[in-house]
Amino acid sequence: GHELAGVCVAVGKKVTRFAKGDHVGVGCFVDSCLECKNCMAGEEQYCEKGLVSTYGGENKYGRAGHGKGFESQQTYGGYSSQMVIHERFAFKVPKSYPLEMAGPLMCAAITMYDPLKFFGAKAGMRVGIAGLGGLGMMGVKLGKAIGCEVTVLSRTDAKRDYALKKLGADKYVAMGDADQVKKAAASLDLILDTVSANHDVTAYLPLLDVSGKVIVLGLCTEPHAVPQLPLIFKRQGIQGSVIGGIKNTQEVVDLCAEKKIYPEIKVVPVKEVNSIYEKLHKSNDAGIRYVLDVGKTLTEEAFTACANVPAPDVGANAVQVAKEAVGAVAHNYSKAVAIFAGGLALGFALSRRA
Repeated sequence: GHELAGVCVAVGKKVTRFAKGDHVGVGCFVDSCLECKNCMAGEEQYCEKGLVSTYGGENKYGRAGHGKGFESQQTYGGYSSQMVIHERFAFKVPKSYPLEMAGPLMCAAITMYDPLKFFGAKAGMRVGIAGLGGLGMMGVKLGKAIGCEVTVLSRTDAKRDYALKKLGADKYVAMGDADQVKKAAASLDLILDTVSANHDVTAYLPLLDVSGKVIVLGLCTEPHAVPQLPLIFKRQGIQGSVIGGIKNTQEVVDLCAEKKIYPEIKVVPVKEVNSIYEKLHKSNDAGIRYVLDVGKTLTEEAFTACANVPAPDVGANAVQVAKEAVGAVAHNYSKAVAIFAGGLALGFALSRRA
């Protein structure tokens, strides 16, 4: 529900960036204060007063409402048949780019592109991508498009052929193989760690050259124990990053269109969302982004199929997170079921309020 794409069906009278019929994308947030130093610098994702999430968010700045009669409700994001969004927080998707593939650019692609840009990735830089799920796959493709030498870091050799032959990575290191890790010592300048399961982030430090950095992107829940000596004697660092601002998101959308960079996706009907939720909870080894075809399949039948079955088996903690963060599917009214997946929504109205 936080990465979606559709067709603009109407615009407000003050809108200047979009027109009816444009292909439009929406990312992880739909509003921010627009006044703090981070918003003014184009890094709205770090809004000091807090951004408004695309789904499950509170319309605290008054620019993310659903219209008359829905003023106080939470945002629904891609889990709805239509959406109204301020033009500042929308992205223009070139019509040459497949609309069903555009949604993941607003999450997976920008999550990888923003740290690549911020930490100076350029032709010849040696970049490692740890984890080869939905984020890692886009990281490999974007790194190659920029001209980096890309090395995939994974637990075993199981994804070697996929990484090298299908995605075009230059090198591959199975982190569970001590010999491979030893041979790759000091071979990387930057590592983007996409692993969301609890793991030892310091295992990547021997692969970094002097002044190298590990950038953590996965949402791990357990703290890391970090030894200081490698950081001190090789001037290494461990930092974090989260999605990206409006300017950089539009940049990566345009880059993907220009270079024909596509995520690995599977379009599914809304009624399959519970089973997709369970698949994602178990693993996403294929790196697939599941896209809900909201425009064609968000129907009363889909609502019934989701509402009249047991909740997805994703564990107690994940269910609580889903209830707090995901929000709900909206079918033009307040019926809802808890779901989790990327969304494809056809039909947006763009607004720009004074």
